[in-house]
Amino acid sequence: MRPTAIRRTAVAATVMSLALLTAACGSDGDAGKDNGKAADSASAKPADKGADSTAKALTAAELEKVSLAEGDVKDHKVAKATPADAIEGDAVTVDKAACDVFADVLMGAKAGKPAASTQRKVAGLPKKSDDPEKMLEAVMDVTTTLATLQAYDGKGADEALAGLRTAATECASGFTLTAAGAKQKVTKIAEVPVKGAEEAVAWTVTVEGEGEKYAMKLIQLRQGTTLASLTSLNLSAAAEGGDFELPTAVIDAQAAKLA
Repeated sequence: MRPTAIRRTAVAATVMSLALLTAACGSDGDAGKDNGKAADSASAKPADKGADSTAKALTAAELEKVSLAEGDVKDHKVAKATPADAIEGDAVTVDKAACDVFADVLMGAKAGKPAASTQRKVAGLPKKSDDPEKMLEAVMDVTTTLATLQAYDGKGADEALAGLRTAATECASGFTLTAAGAKQKVTKIAEVPVKGAEEAVAWTVTVEGEGEKYAMKLIQLRQGTTLASLTSLNLSAAAEGGDFELPTAVIDAQAAKLA
């Protein structure tokens, strides 16, 4: 890999949450070992109560059952994020107050004050090759996703998503954020088509650091009082300064568990 490409990848690694990046390198793989307990999962899935101010959030145990687990996404590894992986909103700062919530969610922090939340690291499995160079390329060319589920009482999920949509519109031309001590500039937020759950929205976020640009994806799925936030990065695309496709397999799998 060219030195310039390596540098771009390092820049991308600086801005991203540790939880998202470590997904590409493997983890304990202990997420959701109750995989296959269809009856339990079905009883935990939320009804369409997004507009009901009296609707109750899923409990922490119920939220675990609708979170992604190993085996839910074909050709992907799924693992629980650890406390050390997590990032809180107060660790992310911005130069424009209107962009604060968008920056928080982009970095994997929670939106608002959910009653319960879970977080998963999801990484595509690289295609195997006997050629070391091709294997390295395959390892780089996978998309990693940090999937955060948040359960809210009443209209909390609707309000959190509405606030994020507003921030994306107001900050579409860019803002500067600082996370993990590194300053990065979001130069563009562009909405892209996506389907899933009762309500879905996705954006391609162009980020610049040290003069290098790369793309991230931010996807939101709302089902009843539960909001799923998916932040994705492809290291190969970041290294080349290009774009990549939405992680549709992850989106579809999460939407199916919430349905």
